[in-house]
Formats: sequence, C-alpha cells, structure tokens
Amino acid sequence: MHEKQVKTILSSKNGMNIYRGCSHGCIYCDSRSKCYGMNHDFEDIEIKSNLTLVLEKQLKSKKKKGMIMTGAMSDPYIPLEKELNYTRKSLELIKKYGFGLAILTKSNLILRDLDLLKEINQNTKCVVQMTITTYDEELCRIVEPNVSTTKERFEVLKIMKDNNIPTVVWLGPILPFINDTEENIRGLIKYCVEAKVHGILCFGMGMTLREGNREYFYEKLDEFFPGLRKRYENTYGNKYSIGSFNSQKLMRILKEECQKNNILLGTNEIFNYLREFPEKTVQLNLFE
Repeated sequence: MHEKQVKTILSSKNGMNIYRGCSHGCIYCDSRSKCYGMNHDFEDIEIKSNLTLVLEKQLKSKKKKGMIMTGAMSDPYIPLEKELNYTRKSLELIKKYGFGLAILTKSNLILRDLDLLKEINQNTKCVVQMTITTYDEELCRIVEPNVSTTKERFEVLKIMKDNNIPTVVWLGPILPFINDTEENIRGLIKYCVEAKVHGILCFGMGMTLREGNREYFYEKLDEFFPGLRKRYENTYGNKYSIGSFNSQKLMRILKEECQKNNILLGTNEIFNYLREFPEKTVQLNLFE
C-alpha cells in the first residue's frame, strides 16, 4: 500500500472511492482497465491519508443533504479496512452530518459496521448493495478468490433484511462459458428471493473486457480454465462488451422471477432508487 494526500473525496454526484486499487483478486475486474488512469499496481492499494478531514469539510459545505455512494470502483471493505477503519470513519461522518448512504461490497466485513448502517437508515436512508456472480462455491473461489463467498454474502443480505436495511444485488458479471448457465442464475435469484432484496441490478448476461483487465482475465483463464482463452479470442476478438450466447434465455428467467417475487429490476429504476433521498416532512402547527 502507499499513501496519498487528496484535495477532494466526493464527486459532483456525491460518489466516493475510499481506497484505490483492490486485493480481492476477482479475475474479471473492470477497474483494472487502463482507461481509469491508475498509475500504480492494482494490488498496491492507494490510501488517502487525509480522507476524513477532506470528507468532513465537503459534507459540512454541502447546501443540500443527499445520498453518498461508494463501492462502484473500489470495494470499501478490502482487508486493509480491518486495521485502517477508513470506511467506518467515513460512515461516522455520513451519520453525523445527516446524509444517506448507498454502499456496495463483496465482503462480509460490512457486518462490523452494522451499528452505523442501522443508525444511518433510521435517520435518513441506507441501502446495502452486494455483488454476486457465482452460485457454485468452488467456482466462486476461483473467479473471486480473496473475498467472501457467495453464500457468505447471502448471509449478509439476510442479516440486513432482519435489521430492516434495504438491499440491492448487483448480479454479474456473467462470464461466457463459465457461469452463464440457467442453474447459476436460478441459484442466485433463489438467494435474492430468500433475502427479500429490494432490487437486482443487471447490466446484461455478459462482461466487459478492456485493455488492462483483458490481459489479467486471459492470464487467469490459462491458469484455471486451460483452452478457454482461445475460445474467447476466436469468439469475441477484441470486443469491449461480450455477451453470453444464453443471454436472452437467462434475462427472460431473471425478468420473470423478479416480476413474480416483486423485486425491482432495471438499471434506471435501481439507480433512481439509490439516489432518492428522503426529504423530512415538517408538521405544521395550525395554531401558530
């Protein structure tokens, strides 16, 4: 890891990355792509040493409360968080200044901060988002080697449900010829139904491959799925977005099951829900 001083934490839309880089080792990670301009090794985590000072300054200066979004580019619960507590300190500030939170992770370390998540949700709004890709636990350990298994993430979703914290599942990426099966999708949906998730975010049955993450992905295919790299190259060439040949069937299953179980589905609908901040209503005294 290495430290860096930053001038800003929150984007114009209240998004933030607490860390930069990741040690989860997911073989498909788009955040490795060179287009994001990371000037250090992906596993050499960048620590924003003045994060809490900058975040507090920005939250205090906001004229309007809203949802703070984190986790889309770098997981806020990488193993380093156990000792650094940067994510926990950020949650404390979000609670202190009355903002909402939409947080995305693959780690059950989030349970450590359940107390803060509950308080934020009671005061404003908190949505816990969990990425799940692979129902089979052994396969999960290959494609996402250094993070909580899918079953462990499912347990997190259930605990959030029991504490009245709404959840959203990011379903994907779906890797062609690896986890693009009906059995996998139905298994993941079964978890979502049992955990009573509010919504499922799915960008389609496929994945993205760009310079940076393509090379890493192919290296891992050679290691764990001998011969599959050649199939990818022959089938997709250098395409950025690649879809499963089972895409239509799998999306139909997903839509049918979400409709049947009253689970919100659709990128626009989910993002609107995540950004929606509950405005406090003031009860007027008629005799004033």
